[in-house]
Amino acid sequence: MSAILLDTHILIWWRLDSKRLSRSQVLRLQDLENRQQPVAISAVTLWEIAMLSARGRIEIAEPLEVWLEEIERHALIEVLPLSARIAAESVRLGPGFHNDPADQLIVATARLHGLPLMTADERIRSWGKITVL
Repeated sequence: MSAILLDTHILIWWRLDSKRLSRSQVLRLQDLENRQQPVAISAVTLWEIAMLSARGRIEIAEPLEVWLEEIERHALIEVLPLSARIAAESVRLGPGFHNDPADQLIVATARLHGLPLMTADERIRSWGKITVL
């Protein structure tokens, strides 16, 4: 079972540009890797990566589909599917949560799976209704 859920940008930084991660994030991810403990991502993260690539906001050295499939098959990454419960939870986060649908689905996934969310997103961090790393 996964120990944490990664926000999309954390996964991208971890795989492509680890210098953007905080020291505590690097140490946590290294510790999990050393212990062969998987991390989780929401299935919507794969879509977000595809959108970022299509819009030229990230550059991947290999074809997008190949990179996404590598993430999907990675032994230490568990892709958590979108479910009816997650969809329902994503619209119940309350008026204090921002309107980004991908963030709503990621936070709902973390909440329903009881996982802390590793994120650098200040809007999520300041929301205060989820454990963040």
